[in-house]
Amino acid sequence: MFSKSKEPEAAVPPPPVAAPAKRTSRNGGVPSIISAELTVRGTLVSAGDVTIDGKVDGDVRAASLVIGEKAVIVGDVFAEEATVRGRVEGSIRARKVQLCATCHVEGNILHEAFSVESGAFFEGNCRHTDNPLADAPELTIPSEHKASHAAQTAGERRPPPPSLQPGVPPAKPAGALGI
Repeated sequence: MFSKSKEPEAAVPPPPVAAPAKRTSRNGGVPSIISAELTVRGTLVSAGDVTIDGKVDGDVRAASLVIGEKAVIVGDVFAEEATVRGRVEGSIRARKVQLCATCHVEGNILHEAFSVESGAFFEGNCRHTDNPLADAPELTIPSEHKASHAAQTAGERRPPPPSLQPGVPPAKPAGALGI
């Protein structure tokens, strides 16, 4: 009544398990990410890929830049490729610019390739050029930070300049009232 079949059952392989989606850059590394909870004041410079989901008050320069739906950049953007899903208040200079349906851009765009999805908001001028990054200003580390940056890269730790130390009030400009 309960006998084994003489034919061996074909083994059914388990279904393939998909690997979790990873954000990877073109050079094989992981992109730098400014998360939604983070606000950055100052210039961001990266030779790699950057994803911004938070707020940046300053200029951004990157090889590839993705500006997330909730992101806000108040400053200029310089990139080889820029995908804008969030808000940019400033100019964009990139070889390839993509304005997605959720974006809000107030500023001029200098580009080599340009695409706009239906629903995108763009107020400004756009102009095609063969090399939009050719006359872009160089973004460098401010001189007051160069010494601490050089020391940290050499393995030596120096305190940040007084203007960046916690608990130290910022220096008042000459002629400022101490009210």
